[in-house]
Amino acid sequence: MISTLHIKNIGIIGDLVLDLNNGLNILTGETGAGKTLIIDSLQIVTGGRCSKEMIRQGEDFSFVELCLYLPEHKYSIDGNIIISREIHANGRNSCKINGRLVTVSELKLFMQNLIDIHGQMDNQYLLNPSSHIKYLDDFIGEDILLLKDEYLNLYNQYKNLKSELKENLGDDKEKQRKLDLLKYQINEIESAKLKVGEDVEVEKLREKVMNFEKIQNNLNEVDNEIGEVSIDSVSNAICALEKVESLDNKYENTLNTLKGIFYDLQELSRDIREFKDEMDFDEEEKQRIEERVNLIHDLKRKYGNDIEEILKYKEEIISEVNKIENSEEYILKLKSKLKNVENGMHELSMKMHKLRIHYADELSKKINSELEELEMKNARFNVQVDFSETEEFGENGQDRVEFLISTNIGEESKPLVKIASGGEMSRIMLAIKNVLADVDEVPVMIFDEIDTGISGKAAKSVGEKLKQISKKHQIICITHQANIAARGDYNYFISKNVEGGRTITNIKQLDEEETINEIARIASGESTKVAIEHARELRNIA
Repeated sequence: MISTLHIKNIGIIGDLVLDLNNGLNILTGETGAGKTLIIDSLQIVTGGRCSKEMIRQGEDFSFVELCLYLPEHKYSIDGNIIISREIHANGRNSCKINGRLVTVSELKLFMQNLIDIHGQMDNQYLLNPSSHIKYLDDFIGEDILLLKDEYLNLYNQYKNLKSELKENLGDDKEKQRKLDLLKYQINEIESAKLKVGEDVEVEKLREKVMNFEKIQNNLNEVDNEIGEVSIDSVSNAICALEKVESLDNKYENTLNTLKGIFYDLQELSRDIREFKDEMDFDEEEKQRIEERVNLIHDLKRKYGNDIEEILKYKEEIISEVNKIENSEEYILKLKSKLKNVENGMHELSMKMHKLRIHYADELSKKINSELEELEMKNARFNVQVDFSETEEFGENGQDRVEFLISTNIGEESKPLVKIASGGEMSRIMLAIKNVLADVDEVPVMIFDEIDTGISGKAAKSVGEKLKQISKKHQIICITHQANIAARGDYNYFISKNVEGGRTITNIKQLDEEETINEIARIASGESTKVAIEHARELRNIA
């Protein structure tokens, strides 16, 4: 359950903390006091959409935090899970689960199994036939889940095969154009006769060519300085020292050092001459190097960042050419594989259809029973399941599920969108929620004005249903109906006041006497003696 909700800087809410309880939590208050802002805040913290326009005027951010008491949940710490979301005026968005940063999509995925918010727009969702199959499958539960998982695995293969076939079944002219292009690319790469690492080597050669004159002049200068003259000078010095080396050991040591220098100079002189010979580029060689560099750059621009990538791309397009040239055989293989997948999907679709047919009847009976208790005694609700072998496979198989209803005796059943009024839609949704409550593992259910379009006896029945659901789920309900408010286990009053020149939302948990006064206000607009007695009676009945 939600034990604490903390809202800061949303609309006219400044800083509000709401402690909630198990069972049926009823929120009431005058229009514009901020009831809907509380639901909006819960939608935000469950990963719903939000905009910076919701931030309280004059503030830089808004913040919503809730504490869920779920001792059996694997992520609970001391029985609690702390969820928060912060929205800044600059667009920055921060979501946390137990202090760990998560994305909005991760938050939404995590919360979808913990809190179910039924807002006024959810009736529109119920009017959309494409959503009806989900309600039925939720009712079926485990019996259909394994079949759906197996089916979805084949369905993904089916989509991939269809896509691949579409690519390979283009017209002959298009195939030929593609084939010509690919063969041109293969020829262009093969003609270059590339070698891995060649691009690095040829760039170094190009750099030498670019600096040819500079390198050659300096090598000539070095050659002149350590050429024959220097070597002859050191040779003469060696001859002179040899004449006196026997007279003193120090002359002998110096002579050995000088001989080492002589040999090193000879070696250096040979190296410099070799360097000069290597730099002997003619114009034709220079042109060849420049053209090679440009060719490799051009191929990199078209086919990859380096030669290895270019050669890999070549292998890929060779494979594609083979596929196109042998397309008839390849297409036949794809079609054969697709047929096998379709057969498997069809078999699973039939199994799911039989399950849906069986449970559709059971779901219809249960919802009709609920509707009768919700003062729709003449209504006949029907879950229609149609199987189509000719239509494309969908994510849920080959079934089309639609909710039909007849609200009056003798009338033909028609789609909800053509029959039901706003008040009827609210009761139908509540009937479905109540039927699914036994299989629904979501611990918290929130209803925003489920009583829209109803009053009197119907409102009393809605209140009873909410009370019934609250035995297995924590219910948070905003209402304007005295009959519903009277059934609250915990009642809260939302008001707005002006503080410091600004409007601000306040919330208070009511005691028993305050609850009776609030029920009287909702019922008659004011807390007269008669209204209070009526409220007390409603409370006693509840």
